[in-house]
Amino acid sequence: MTINADALFAQWELYLLILVRVASFIYTAPFFSMSNVPTRTKLGLAVFLSYIIMCVFPEQSYSYDGVIGYAILVLKESVVGLSIGFCANLCMQAVHFAGHIIDVNIGLAMATMYDPATKMQVNLSGQLYYYVTLLLMMASGLHRFLIQAIVDTYKIIPVGAAVVRPSMYNSVIEFIANYFVIGFRIALPVFITLMLMSCILGIMAKIAPQMNMFAIGMQLKILVGLFVMYLTVSMLPSVANFLMETMKGNIVDIVKGMYAG
Repeated sequence: MTINADALFAQWELYLLILVRVASFIYTAPFFSMSNVPTRTKLGLAVFLSYIIMCVFPEQSYSYDGVIGYAILVLKESVVGLSIGFCANLCMQAVHFAGHIIDVNIGLAMATMYDPATKMQVNLSGQLYYYVTLLLMMASGLHRFLIQAIVDTYKIIPVGAAVVRPSMYNSVIEFIANYFVIGFRIALPVFITLMLMSCILGIMAKIAPQMNMFAIGMQLKILVGLFVMYLTVSMLPSVANFLMETMKGNIVDIVKGMYAG
């Protein structure tokens, strides 16, 4: 029994290229990129998933010239994985933006905390909304969708065939513009209620100037804001579903923007 060293080395090169794309995606994708997910789990998932992809899509044709050419292929694959994962993660960050709007209106903007999972300072409302929405999306199969998404990219973008087109930039810019709209729509019930309450307090301050509306308004805003959040908690499943659909659309747009055909 003879072993073809050239064929074995070619398979190893293909596996490494697949591993770069998958590992880059896991590094930036929602849920998988969180630091409380063990590093061994991320690495094991990337290695195991890359092996399955290589077995499912063995006919991946690519060419390169020397070490520099192979390095360019590695950069291409990393850009594909990072772009898809970042775009999916950007949808989840809209929840943090909505929480920031709520906390500013309630009066809890200074009450921030360090989230070791995302490694950034977050607001209390944003953190609550983020984990509840993430839990609902995980129950809806977010992790299965993300894994299926990175696997399906090899049907459209084979190894080394990624091309960055202007439509990709347009898709990202369009979503960043919608990012603020999505966050504001999530915070809209609390924002409108507190705006109306501020108008009422302003009228009462004119009617009864002897009353200290500033001291009263601080406690009222917190109580009313938390009460409205409690009443609108039933909207979070629809928010999670909307973000899921938005994430799917963004991933499709990003993949189309890198499609070489």
